[in-house]
Amino acid sequence: MSIPIIDDRAWTDLTLGDRIRQIELEGYLVLPDLLTLDHLTTLRSETAKLETRPVDYSVHQQVCPDIQFNGGAITDLIAHPPILDFLSELFGPDILFVSFAYARSEPGHPGISLHTDGQPYGSEIFGYEGSAPSMVRVLYYLQDLTEDVSPFRVVPRSHISMHVDANPYRRYSDHPEQVLVPVKAGSAVLINHKVFHGNYPNTGPWAREMLAIAFRPAWAGPIAKVSGWSQEDLDHLPNAVRPLFRDPNTRDFDFEGGNKPSDMTDAAPGMNPSRWERT
Repeated sequence: MSIPIIDDRAWTDLTLGDRIRQIELEGYLVLPDLLTLDHLTTLRSETAKLETRPVDYSVHQQVCPDIQFNGGAITDLIAHPPILDFLSELFGPDILFVSFAYARSEPGHPGISLHTDGQPYGSEIFGYEGSAPSMVRVLYYLQDLTEDVSPFRVVPRSHISMHVDANPYRRYSDHPEQVLVPVKAGSAVLINHKVFHGNYPNTGPWAREMLAIAFRPAWAGPIAKVSGWSQEDLDHLPNAVRPLFRDPNTRDFDFEGGNKPSDMTDAAPGMNPSRWERT
């Protein structure tokens, strides 16, 4: 495996504009210190009760998908205010929940191949949810990501490449310009779902736990119909979480739109070139 570039900058120094630029241009962003020690302790106590299964390539990578309706601190995390505040700046105010999964990389885990979570025609792994044109996955880490305990890795700007090498259905074992991102427990890595990313092997002494929650702007629906939520499950969601669980097929497009619609405006601050200068 190639010697990585290490991105251990002071993430707390980034302005709002810096953060928007980082995830839009580079494809990833660290938001540090989102969870207190008490919050981490509660989440760890709940993840310890999850029934996990190994992935096909290693018994040392344990996963539990679809945990959004588990209740407790796990479900509450979906509406964690610092994340929703930032996503409202990035997406606009109309945000939808997409998915929630738990993953544990134990000592001996061989690492996750470089891949994308965004596949424009759907896939067996990600279903049609991955076909949404715009999505961010929030990766909360419950333990420190050191250089030997499965740190996050990413190929910056790979999501904006137009080359065939960036075909989102490809996977890579390694890349000479990949970046290793160490973070502290309680921090989150946010990724554009089209960026190539993965993690390194766990050669350290402890297991690394991650809670991965995906969100998208409401307009950016999948290309084909996906399963909706059951009313019974929705009725048990906390009030803060429930608004994020609209029909997952929601999208906003106008196939027959004309060249001069009557409702055009002359301002769109969300795509101002100056958005990267916000403080």
